[in-house]
Amino acid sequence: MSSYLSASWIYPVSSAPLKNGVIAISENGTITGVFTALEAQEQKLTPIKQYTGVIVPGLINTHCHLELSHLKGKIAMHTGLPGFVQQVMQQREKSAEEINAAMLTADEEMYLNGIVAVGDISNQVISREVKSGSSLYYHTFVEAMGFNPIRAAEIIEKAKETASAFSPLKATVVPHAPYSVSGALFAEIAQLSNVAGDAVSIHNQETMAENDFFATKTGHFLNLYSFLGLDISFFKPAGKTSLQTYLPLLSTAPRTLLVHNTFTSREDIEFATATHGNLYWCLCPNANQYIEDRLPDVELLKRAGVKITLGTDSLASNHGLSILAEMKTIQDNYPVRFEELLRWATLNGADFLGISARFGSLEIDKAPGINLIEGLVEERITDHTRIRRLY
Repeated sequence: MSSYLSASWIYPVSSAPLKNGVIAISENGTITGVFTALEAQEQKLTPIKQYTGVIVPGLINTHCHLELSHLKGKIAMHTGLPGFVQQVMQQREKSAEEINAAMLTADEEMYLNGIVAVGDISNQVISREVKSGSSLYYHTFVEAMGFNPIRAAEIIEKAKETASAFSPLKATVVPHAPYSVSGALFAEIAQLSNVAGDAVSIHNQETMAENDFFATKTGHFLNLYSFLGLDISFFKPAGKTSLQTYLPLLSTAPRTLLVHNTFTSREDIEFATATHGNLYWCLCPNANQYIEDRLPDVELLKRAGVKITLGTDSLASNHGLSILAEMKTIQDNYPVRFEELLRWATLNGADFLGISARFGSLEIDKAPGINLIEGLVEERITDHTRIRRLY
């Protein structure tokens, strides 16, 4: 038997918003009908539970680091990425009990913030238990990293073992970032991920130091490698940005998520779209402000017509795990309409993760999760806007 929900507006995402629309929901959360106000009246649908606000699908967080949740409030802000990475490496080792407790809290926070699915970065298998017991859908991206090409075969085998340990949960091996993956390791990952319909991700141009390193082998990353005790004498600068250097090394078969893009230029975007036909671009604005005190050029990405998704990054680099908060930061800094932000936060993310048959939009036979957003003012998110999970 279906229940009927209505609100001031319903945003199906895959179609135009419906003023005073009605959706029919089965007991297991599957949508059995989507109606205009007139259709609901003509079909005499009763009883209808009426809400003030807008009904939207569950939100998709395409970039998170659940296993860093215990670092909330412990990492200094505005250090730049090399400094941030150094702090994380110095502080991330804690007891399994402390890490698990923080992950459980973070998982619950995402649930209460209307998130239904997560693309989560992992370097180890410690998050498996939390994910297995969660109400959220998780796709785990197991990061392979190692800048010394001699160790590529060893590193890829270890990453494959970690990904297998997440079974039956979805997990794939991905490159961490261009500055932490050797050409030989990129080749191993490309061979492993050369599967149409799969999904991979990579941190992209989160700091200007990344471009400096690949273009001229200068900048703050040299200090980071020194801190790590790494000999990078073998590395020769490409004379190009990081994106233009590494992207040809990735397989073009899977859907590929470029995460952060804080220092991505128009030339980089043009190169990327010409090189790889299945790219998605993830924005984590609150983390960008936390680490670099800078936002990506959202207008540039919009004009290029690329597929944008949203992420929260980790609690080491963010004050919370809320996609609605990420939407507000973008809206407050760029002229992006709520309806477009919502697509980035739902259907685009579901498409990237390959789960749009269930998630991402309010359509018949989907079970995408149902959220109520209250307190929008003329389709703008304010400090008083709240999200409430209905299903």
